Amino acid sequence: MPQKLEEGDVVLCTVDRIMGTVVFVNIEGGGEGSIILSEIAPGRIRNLRDYVVPKKKIVCKILRIKDNQIHLSLRRVTQKEQKEITEEYKQEKSSKSILRTVLKDRAKTAIEHILKQERGINEFLEEAKENPKKLEKLIGKADSEKILNILNTQKKKSAVIKREFNLTTTNPEGVILIKKILEKVKDAEIKYISAGKYSIKTEAEDMKTTDNKLKEILSKIEDSAKKQSMEFSIK
Repeated sequence: MPQKLEEGDVVLCTVDRIMGTVVFVNIEGGGEGSIILSEIAPGRIRNLRDYVVPKKKIVCKILRIKDNQIHLSLRRVTQKEQKEITEEYKQEKSSKSILRTVLKDRAKTAIEHILKQERGINEFLEEAKENPKKLEKLIGKADSEKILNILNTQKKKSAVIKREFNLTTTNPEGVILIKKILEKVKDAEIKYISAGKYSIKTEAEDMKTTDNKLKEILSKIEDSAKKQSMEFSIK
């Protein structure tokens, strides 16, 4: 079991096998964990394979670590946590790919060296942008410059978050009032779903910034709604 794992950590896992009502997974970075039926999803589960399938990657939360056994939960992971871990995995995969492309047979040794320092490949390369000497010391100046050139020319993907909210009123002119409130929102995309239901989507350079941005926008909508005696809630 990896020593760095702690209770409350959110980790990427690959479903290994399903035995009865217990799901066994391999945790990214090493170690095996298990998920009992009640921690798969809230409510009654009719078909376990609707949620977990062998070889499928899922994001789980560590509930407890006892006697070298890791007990996990799938249902307690928030949408935000799931997106963050999935994006982190994609970035890590991309960073490894860059190292393999430039270093060829030397990539494995370089990756192992970085991971021994208990840090991610992506984190190491981000630091190397600010301090190239770290990367030069590991792989040499020529290859370091090649890798940093690739990293600096990559277009960084923005983080996107989408939510649903309800906005209703009994005012006869409710449609006009709601429209005025939503028209004030300039930095997000709002779509009508059905009576009183809307979706909102926004993006920024990273998940944390996007989340804070969305919270601020929704807070402003809620304040405007209260002034008009409207009912507002976030799904």
